[in-house]
Parts: sequence; C-alpha cells; structure tokens
Amino acid sequence: MASLPAASRPDQVQALSLSTIAFTACFAVWTIFSIIGIAIKEELGISESEFGLLIATPVLTGSVTRLILGIWTERYGGRLVFTLQMLLTALSTWLLTFASTYPMYLLTALGIGLAGGSFIIGVTYVASWFEPERQGTALGIFGAGNVGAAVTKFVAPFILVAFGWHMVAYIWAAALALMAVTFFVFAKDEPQWVAQKKSGKPVPSFAEQFKPLEDIRVWRFSLYYFFVFGGFVALALWTPNYLIEVYEVDVRTAGICAAAFSLSASLFRAYGGHLSDRHGARTIMYWTFGFSLLLLLMLSYPPTQYIITTKNGPLSFSTQMDLLPFVVVLFLLGFFMSLGKAATYKHIPVYYPKHIGSVGGLVGMIGGLGGFILPIIFGIALDLTGIYTSCFAILFALVVFALIWMHLSIQAEAKRPEQVEDAEEDLRPTEEEAKKDRVLEDWNPEDKEFWETRGRAIARQNLWISIPALLLAFAVWMVWSVVVARLPAIGFNFNSAQLFWLAALPGLSGATLRIFYSFMVPIFGGRLWTAVSTASLLVPSIGMGYAVQDPTTPFLIFLVLALLCGLGGGNFASSMANIAFFFPKKEKGHALALNAGLGNLGVSVMQFLVPLAITAGIFGALGGSPQQADDGTLLWMQNAGFIWVPLIIASTAAAWLGMNDIADAKSSFAEQAVIFQRKHNWLMCILYTGTFGSFIGYSAGFPLLTRLQFPDVNALQLVFLGPLVGALSRAGSGWLADKYGGARVTFWTFVGMMLAVLGVIYFIANNEAAGAFWGFFTCFMALFFLTGVGNASTFQMIPVIMGKEIPHLIPSLNSEEQKRQIDRESAAIIAFTSAIAAYGAFFIPKAYGTSIEVTGGPLAALWGFLIFYLICLVITWRFYSSRYGLLYDVERGSCNN
Repeated sequence: MASLPAASRPDQVQALSLSTIAFTACFAVWTIFSIIGIAIKEELGISESEFGLLIATPVLTGSVTRLILGIWTERYGGRLVFTLQMLLTALSTWLLTFASTYPMYLLTALGIGLAGGSFIIGVTYVASWFEPERQGTALGIFGAGNVGAAVTKFVAPFILVAFGWHMVAYIWAAALALMAVTFFVFAKDEPQWVAQKKSGKPVPSFAEQFKPLEDIRVWRFSLYYFFVFGGFVALALWTPNYLIEVYEVDVRTAGICAAAFSLSASLFRAYGGHLSDRHGARTIMYWTFGFSLLLLLMLSYPPTQYIITTKNGPLSFSTQMDLLPFVVVLFLLGFFMSLGKAATYKHIPVYYPKHIGSVGGLVGMIGGLGGFILPIIFGIALDLTGIYTSCFAILFALVVFALIWMHLSIQAEAKRPEQVEDAEEDLRPTEEEAKKDRVLEDWNPEDKEFWETRGRAIARQNLWISIPALLLAFAVWMVWSVVVARLPAIGFNFNSAQLFWLAALPGLSGATLRIFYSFMVPIFGGRLWTAVSTASLLVPSIGMGYAVQDPTTPFLIFLVLALLCGLGGGNFASSMANIAFFFPKKEKGHALALNAGLGNLGVSVMQFLVPLAITAGIFGALGGSPQQADDGTLLWMQNAGFIWVPLIIASTAAAWLGMNDIADAKSSFAEQAVIFQRKHNWLMCILYTGTFGSFIGYSAGFPLLTRLQFPDVNALQLVFLGPLVGALSRAGSGWLADKYGGARVTFWTFVGMMLAVLGVIYFIANNEAAGAFWGFFTCFMALFFLTGVGNASTFQMIPVIMGKEIPHLIPSLNSEEQKRQIDRESAAIIAFTSAIAAYGAFFIPKAYGTSIEVTGGPLAALWGFLIFYLICLVITWRFYSSRYGLLYDVERGSCNN
C-alpha cells in the first residue's frame, strides 16, 4: 500500500464536504432531463425510443469523459479540474434554453453530460486525503452526492409547473457556476499532488496509468458498477416517465415518488462505505446482488390477469403492483444499490492505490455507460414488446450474470493459499498467480522440436476454436444483406436508399471497430478478447429478432441495430492477429488462410441458412408470431437473429475454456503503434482493400443488387454461393502464396478481377438479353473466387515483408528480439489492414446505391471498382513483384528451391 502524505482532520473534513456538495450539484444537473425531458417530449412529440436517447445522452458524455478526467485529476490536481468541469457544465446548461429542435437538444445534452464526469474527479481527490482504513467511509459519504438526482426530482417539477422548464435550466446553471467559484476559492490541493509537484519527479506516463486496465479484475468491478450505478442512473431517468405512463400520475407526483428511489440509492451510499470498511466489500456485494434479484423479480413480473376454474365458478385475480407497493420496493432496491456502489469503489484504492484515477475512471466510465445504454434499451424494449416492466427484466438478467461471475471468481480465488493485507477483501494476485494454465509462458513455434512435440497441437486447438467464433461473427455482420431484401415483403415501407444504408452500415461500423480491435489481443490476450467479442454478438442478434417482428419499428432502431452488427466485423482483426502469434512462418500463411477463409464462410452460411430459417417457427412460442408476406406466405423473420444465439453462447464458452494466451504476445498500444510509421503498412492496406474489401463489399451488396437488376429471377436461393466460393478459395489457396510467392499471386489476382468486372458490366448493360443473368452470375462467382485467392496471398506477404524490413529498420536487435519484433509488427499490420479493408463492406453497397440514385444504374460504381483494381495492380508490381520489388528475390528463390 502506498503511503499517503499526512493530512489534518480539519483539512480532511473540508475536502470531503466541499467535494460532496459539488458532486451533489453536478448530479442534480446531470439528471435534469429526467424532469424537463418530459416537457420537451411533449413539446417535440418524440417517440419513446427518442425520449430514451434524449435522457441518456448526458450520461454518455459523463461516462466517456470519466476515464480521461481521472487521469487529468492525477496529473493536474482535483481543485483545478473540478472547477473547470463545473464551469463548462454550467455553460452548457444555460445554452440548453436556446435549443429548438431535437438534434439541438441532443447536442446541448452532450455538454450537460460533463456533469457526470465530476464523480471520478471527486473520488481521486477525496481518496488522496484519507488513510486506507477510512477511505471506504469517506468515498461512501462523497458518493452520497448522488442525492442530487433526488434534489432535481423534488424541486424541479414545481419550478417547471410554475415557470416552465427554461427556468429550471437557468437556476441549475447559476447554482453550478456559483459552486465552481466556491470550490476553487475554498478547496485545497490534495496532498499527493502537492508532494508529487514538490518532488520534481515526472508525472507517470499515460501508458503507466493505463497499465492496471489489463487486469480482468478491473473489468469485473466495472460490471458491478454497470448495474449498481448505471442501473441507478437509468432508473432515475426512466422512472418519472414510467410512473406517468403506468400509474397516470401528474409530473409532480411522479417526481416525488421517483425521488424516493434516488434518495435511498444515494444517501445510504455513505452507510455502504461504513459497512464495507467493517464487513468487507465482498460481503456487501453479495447482499446487493442477492436482494436485488428478489426485488427485480417482483418489479419485472408484468401485470397479468389469471382465471382459475373452481367448483364455485371462475376465480380471477391480478398480479398488478399498486403505486405504493411499487414505490416501497423501488426504495428498497435503491438502498441495496447504494450499498453496492460504495462496496465497488472500496476495492479500488485497496488494489490500485497508485492508479485510482485510471482504474476508478474506467470503472466509473463503464458504470456511467450503463446509465446511457440502459435507458435506450428500455425504450427499445418497450417499443418492441409493449411491456412496461421489461426494463426491470433487463436489469434482472444483468444481476444474474454479475452474481455468477463474482461467485465463480471468488470460488477460484479461495483455492489460493495467499491472502491480501486486507483480509476481508478479494485476494490480490501475485505475479506467479497471474500465470494461469491458459497463459503460455514459453512459446517458440520456430523451434522445430518444440513445434512437433507441443506447439502444433496447442496452435491447432486455438485455430479450430477461433474459426467457428469468426464464422459466427461474419454471419452476424452480414445478416442484413439478406434481411433487407425481405423487409418490404413483410410491411416495412423503406425505400431503396434506406435499404442500401442498412446493408452498408454494418460494414462502416465493423471496419471502424476493426481499427480498435486490431490492438486488443496484445493488450488483453487472445483468449479473453475472443470470448468477450464473441459474446457481444448476442446484442445485435437478439435486438434484430425483436425489431423485425413489428413493421412500425422506427427506421432509427434499424440503423442502430445495423451499426451494432458491426461488432461481428470488428472480430476479424483481433482473430487474425491472435492466430498469427501461434504458427511458425512456414505455416502462417496456411493457418491465416484457414482462419480467415472458413471464418468468411459465415457469410455464405448465413445467406444459405437464414432464407431457410425464416420459413419455419423453429423456436415455437418463444420465438414469436410469424409475419405474413405480400404473397401470402408466413415468415418468421426474427429467426434471422435468434438462430445465432445458442451458437454464440456455445462458441463463447469454448473460447473461454479452450483457448490460450501467449505471454510474449502481450504489448502495449504504443509498442504496436510503430506500424503507423511503416510505409508497407499503408501499401498493404490498399492491396487488402482490393481483395478482402471487395469480398465483403460484394457479399453485402450482391443479394440486393441481384434482386434490383434481375427482379424476375428468384436469385436469393443462389446468392450464398458467392461468399461460399470466396471463403473456400481463401481457405484452399494459402498454399499457392506459400509456394509461388504472395506478390506474384496477388498481381495475377488483380488482373483476373479486372476482367471479371468487365464481364459484370457487360451483362448488366445487356440485362434484357437471353442468358444475361447467368453471365452476370458467373462473372460474380469469378470475382468472389479471385477475392479469396487474393485475401490469402496478401496476408502471406505481410510477415515476409516485415522479415526483410525489420533487420534494416532496427539493426540493433539480436536475432531473438528481431523475431519477436517481426511477429509483433506483422500481427499488428495484419489486423490493421483488415480494419481498413473492411470499409469495403460500406463503400461498395453505398456506391451501388449512390450510382443508382444519380445515374439510374450501378455501372458507374463498377467502373470505379475497375479503376481501383488497376491502381492495386500497379502498386503490387512496382513495390513487390517486379525485378526491383522488395519480394522479387525472396519469391524467385523459394520457387527455385
């Protein structure tokens, strides 16, 4: 435990008092939309989902900024950061009164959200004043500033009724600005920051401050806080509207009833800190989750009418909860959530005394994001199901997951003989304990004996678990390519432009996520990241299953779900980077081709399986009712999403239980970021966009393009063949690049793709001619085949290129360090190029849509693709395959051998 500079009791009281009052004021502003949002909703006439987004938007800013505000507080001191944060929030609150449209309200709501960032500033500031044995109580008292939500619920409704919602904003802005000035004048700089400044030592780097975020324990604490704080914020925002809609009370009564929950979920946080100091945070978390399960079960049960036949006739009764019992149960839920909030933050200064800002910032950010995400989910669930209590059912499921994870972690740690200094807390892992059976400490696949005796079996096990996970990711990523073609038939009035947007957006978000996913495996480990990224596919799969059942579902909901399907696209970057670490150079091309090729097969599997799955009620009553198509047939469109859920769960479990992490593969973002200085990283981004970008873009746009160009042909039963051909050619052609050289194979691939595109252009231009469809279809099959070959060959080039470049770029490294650097940069480049190339999934369908909208047909887009392939051809020849190219000697030598 780090020693803290001595602080007098009066200074401690002053710091705690000022911080708590300031946090109360910030929290009152942060939740202002829970009251004035009701008036704005009526003023604009927005839907439940749009209302959920409005009240949740401030929570987004307050959550995301917590991580960086925690870092800044450690670097620049809480007094300055807290003051500036309050002044900027007050300004945003005042500007809210000038908004007149829904987008303007959302924009100002982002600024108001800065109020939520005050929490981590205060936690870092207050913790530095108190000794470890009193930090739980002190942070609990500070956290009671959540009562600001109750202040808004109590006071704001009366001001709103008397003077309008603008007056609420004026008063809240003025009060917060006054608090900012008061805090700056009377607060003192914290002891740790003053000592750091006097010592003249450099402040810790961002990399050092973020180092603890690699610990899985931090993410478990974040999940706790996602429920106890995120759930609290979500309910604080959602409950007033819930009370008005369900119990038909006025806004003042709704505010008072909702304030009862906010009070219990805030004031008792101080008591939770005391209990955590006395009984241990672990015990308090068991209390929190256990009682929350019971209370949420009561709240989530929808009002139901029962009729029982007796000898005296029908006996009817209802399970509906009246207003008073509802408020009492909600008050009790708030009480246990407040204990959980204090217990969660009791852990942080104990385990991470030197990183309270970064760890506390991440935990606070994840918790705050719960306050942003959950109201949106509440609104979507209400729009889709029509059941008001669905919000409590969602929280019930969240608590079940958190409780299971906590209990399993505690059971695992109980087997360790070592205890931490603070006996009532979780066990702090030693360096030796961190080396689990799943972490491979000594991994050298280039050693032939090691590879034959041990390495190959482990590498193949990880590969064959990775492939189905990646296959499911591609299936979910591209599922809209089939779904959009059937939406008009079941009553959705979306035009062609909107349908192309739905087909293209997963590509946009998936490509963007790949940029971040590219660097995740070396930071968190392949096993953890594969499990987490695979499990994330449940969100769009389940969401789509509900959305497509109701033709009145807003287009905005479909846009959000399409973006969330991009989670599947992001998985490819991390999956390829992970598998690249396991195999030696001589087998890397084949292994990556299998992982990517069979993973790409998910697109074809989806395009084959979904049209079959939507024709039968395979989930029975659990899956919902069918929709009637315009031709009279019954379709279960929800199966397009639900069909993947059990497979995703199984794949997630397999990844967690069967995969490994490689210790040498761990590296920070800064170590990987060196690839941005490598010229060949950017050149390979262009080439891989030409191959994989084409494959995934054609996969996304092929079904809809075929339907629009050949409306008389029932082609949806055939479109799965394109991705199938592309995936199998990738999986089966890796040996070509290993034998003849990736650059040479890539060169001739682009030649073939140009010829195939010319064929597609010809048959579209003559689509009325006999056999035009089959000519079009054949040329596209050739395109898919060639993209698969090019996908494998371009990835084979990357480690070969870096094997030649690293000895010249960093000559000071010894042979072992060179090997490690080559592997690290190759994996990062593989992942990053896959991220950039994935934008093809957005640009190709969007290019079709734009071309059709502007010129009346897709030919302009296809000519553009042809020109791009010519550029790729020139780059491949000039830099790699020509006599003066980087790989000429390597590839000619391998062929002669």
